[in-house]
Amino acid sequence: MIKPKRLQRGDTIGVVAPSDPIINHNIEELERARIIVENDGFKVKYAKNLFSNTNKYSSTAKEKADDINSMFADKEVKMIWCAKGGNNSNSVFEYLDYELIKNNPKIICGYSDITSLTNIISQKTGLVTFSSTNFKTIATDQTNYSYKEVLKRFVEGSLELGKGQSDYKTIKEGKAEGELIGGNLCLTKNLVVGKYEINFTDKILFLEELGFASEPAFVSKDLYFLKQNNVFDKIKGLWLGNYEHESKITLEKIVQDTLENQYNFPIIKSNNFGHTETKTVIPIGTKARIDTSKNVKIELIENCVL
Repeated sequence: MIKPKRLQRGDTIGVVAPSDPIINHNIEELERARIIVENDGFKVKYAKNLFSNTNKYSSTAKEKADDINSMFADKEVKMIWCAKGGNNSNSVFEYLDYELIKNNPKIICGYSDITSLTNIISQKTGLVTFSSTNFKTIATDQTNYSYKEVLKRFVEGSLELGKGQSDYKTIKEGKAEGELIGGNLCLTKNLVVGKYEINFTDKILFLEELGFASEPAFVSKDLYFLKQNNVFDKIKGLWLGNYEHESKITLEKIVQDTLENQYNFPIIKSNNFGHTETKTVIPIGTKARIDTSKNVKIELIENCVL
């Protein structure tokens, strides 16, 4: 895998919007996020089409891809931070310059719909990418937890994925090692087969889902799609993140209902990634180890930034 260089204060962070448009109140939220980051010693550079809404539901696929390609080509930019999530970041896939990205490795991160983009970039180029808070979210969160996690991973190079036993619980005991892959469940499902499929073999798969938008039956449907397409036959371990639904039915219950104890890999659960205020930064493409006998049940076992 290709590892990007770590971030230093004084560096320029490029902001792109590969998913939903930045309109209405999002504009003010983005400006608040910019002030937070600039006050912390970084420079912020907005992409040319950041505020475009050409299609009236988002900017065009080519506008989005041009922004991403341009940020990778820009020698001044050291990190690319996706502004927000949404629904159609996959529209850029065919317009990305994967050779350019491979030859100009740098941090790119975001969560929710952005995990489509980060997984495909990692798959196509070998670049380690990241599931993290989005740029806008650092201004809308109630705490600075997720922003501190970004600094810890990208500036300090920390390998920490949790602080103690209370962060994790064991669903199925065991040990496993593998490269991390995954993100939002419904988006990961869309990368299982087809032109833009990703390789699940020997990976540790991490999954979360947005509770108010995805009822338990919907989550079950997507998990069964993974099962029916042999994803669970390929992976080494499963790490479940945040899912909060009004029914109080948990993600781990839906997973257990789906898997029916047919697999031997370890399964752990935490609430430190996904659609939650407490988002740790998870590298896609670097190796991790699950050991359910430990307090912190998953750890990174190689650096993800240089």
